[in-house]
Amino acid sequence: MLVLKTLHIWMVISWFAGLFYLPRIYVNLAMVPADSIAERERLLLMSGKLYKFMTPLGILAVATGLWLWFAYGFQGGWLHAKTTLVAVLAIYHVYCGQLLKNFKNGRNTKSHVWFRFFNEVPVIVLLVVLFLVVLKPF
Repeated sequence: MLVLKTLHIWMVISWFAGLFYLPRIYVNLAMVPADSIAERERLLLMSGKLYKFMTPLGILAVATGLWLWFAYGFQGGWLHAKTTLVAVLAIYHVYCGQLLKNFKNGRNTKSHVWFRFFNEVPVIVLLVVLFLVVLKPF
């Protein structure tokens, strides 16, 4: 089980690297002037590759988490809260994919300021999840 826990933590860290960085690329995409086609294409390429890289990591992070859940049992309110936050992150991840499609199709309507705030969501969720996992408050 310790090997599974280690792999789960590794996949979560890797997934979060993408969740932290992808919206930062979106900040830059939202700021690209209309006449900077090469810069826009470069950022779209980067964000597309990152999204394709982080998606399997997110799936594996959730899968190993479920495996641990079934192995240890689903006990404690902290675990229910953590599971809810993981679901929020999965929705956030899928929404990042939708935002990428909007950028690729030239339909982004959000400002770079909006993306700066949007970028903070996984940071806050991670902090709360860490407190839940370490302290198991309820």
